[in-house]
Amino acid sequence: MKAVRLHKAGDLRVEDVPSPGALEDGWVRLKVSAAGICGSDLHNFRTGQWISRAPSIAGHELAGIVTALHRSVEGLRVGDAVVADSRFWCGECPACRTKRRQLCARLGFVGEACDGGFAEEIVLPSRLLLPVAPDIDPAVAAMAEPLAVALHAVHRLNPRPGQPVLVVGCGPIGGLAALVLGKRHDGPLLIADRNAARLGLVAEVTGGRAVALDPDAIGTALGHTDAPLATIEATGNVAALTRLVELLPAGSSLALVGIYHGGLPLDPNHLVEREIALIGCHVFSDELTEAVALLRPLAADLARLIDQEITLDEVPAAYQRLIAGEATGLKTIVRP
Repeated sequence: MKAVRLHKAGDLRVEDVPSPGALEDGWVRLKVSAAGICGSDLHNFRTGQWISRAPSIAGHELAGIVTALHRSVEGLRVGDAVVADSRFWCGECPACRTKRRQLCARLGFVGEACDGGFAEEIVLPSRLLLPVAPDIDPAVAAMAEPLAVALHAVHRLNPRPGQPVLVVGCGPIGGLAALVLGKRHDGPLLIADRNAARLGLVAEVTGGRAVALDPDAIGTALGHTDAPLATIEATGNVAALTRLVELLPAGSSLALVGIYHGGLPLDPNHLVEREIALIGCHVFSDELTEAVALLRPLAADLARLIDQEITLDEVPAAYQRLIAGEATGLKTIVRP
């Protein structure tokens, strides 16, 4: 079968590889119908930070059709449409036992701990698969995983009723977080991004107001109230994060969901003296079920946020395009 494999940092190849072998106890074979390229895929390609086995097939945001099951699997049938949980957890550590699997002591991810979805076929444990309605566009279904990440960030931020919210970064997670906030939150929604085309798209889809990452621009948008902001930082850019911490009004909260390159030259007195709360957001807890339930009501909006649909052969070029910041939409979808 055809697959896209990461051999080392900077070395991504489209190759013909053997199809997955016999199914192990509890595992399921899928025909991959769609898979999304994530910012963490790009980070791993650039840095090799999470390469635990090589070569490995990348891709952890995926939808597929069940084609075979081990005899031990219950609750799924051949022909079912499913999406995958990206988290490969141990099930035994204290975090797993309390259902905080995103904090598993031995947490890995599909596409790293096991082969991922940039391939014609994949095998996965049945515990990672959630059924979806068969009439949902697979490209939309593949966005369930990043939508769950965005939901988790919004839940962690937990803005107060009516509180102004600022989302910095209109990539997939920031844009999807803005979509959720636009639908659910009753306060002003501000969004910021250096990519004007992407910023305009997210503003149009979510109803948010586009602003520059500047205190005057934000103050003007909010009527110079100096009200505490509930903020999501989704750029993964250290300079943007540093700037954001400096301009936040006193009493604000800041949820971090980006994947960063480099350390943060942060003066902690900015946080102490103005009581700025930093909130870490890692993957998701139980939000994937919620995300699957939202696929149908959000389908039209999710489809508008797709940048391109590409083949496996086009994945390496898409990585370069995305790293260069040339996307005008939020999500590139691979259709094997």
